[in-house]
Amino acid sequence: MLGLALLAGGGTGLAQSGSPAKFSEYEVKAAFLLNFLQFVEWPTAVITNGSAPLVIGVLGDYPFGTALDETIKGETVLGRPLTIKRFRQGAEAKGCQLVYVCRSEKGRLKEQLQSLRGGGALTVSDIDQFCQFGGMIGLVNEGGRIRFEINQVAAEQGNVKLSSKLLRLARLTHK
Repeated sequence: MLGLALLAGGGTGLAQSGSPAKFSEYEVKAAFLLNFLQFVEWPTAVITNGSAPLVIGVLGDYPFGTALDETIKGETVLGRPLTIKRFRQGAEAKGCQLVYVCRSEKGRLKEQLQSLRGGGALTVSDIDQFCQFGGMIGLVNEGGRIRFEINQVAAEQGNVKLSSKLLRLARLTHK
């Protein structure tokens, strides 16, 4: 796991030899998703069964290849294993703890976000201006580095509490 250092560093990491390593765009984004899960507090209605896996929902055309599967393999958050489910409609993603909205959903973003509201899932995407449309965490490419912005109002409205550690590393936006 690339950890909080990746969140702060925005997309670089070290290879085991100590030399700089390059990661693909979606390897970096997968690491961000894993790390975001560690800095979120969900409503109790979203986390019911103490042993059930935490679910990362991917809404739209799956862009990760094997990167997300490899990133979460063997990882746990809150003592729970992680699993990935794929969806075409936001309404199908109820019960997920995190929903990644793929770029393929840009034309239906307003509708997809509306269907996810109130479900208690952290919404994340790399769609341009995702936070301005009501998403919670937007991944943005700045100078070849992946950074993130947070719409804290959207998170609060979704009953998702974000850690102060995460908030300090993000650029905060408002609706």
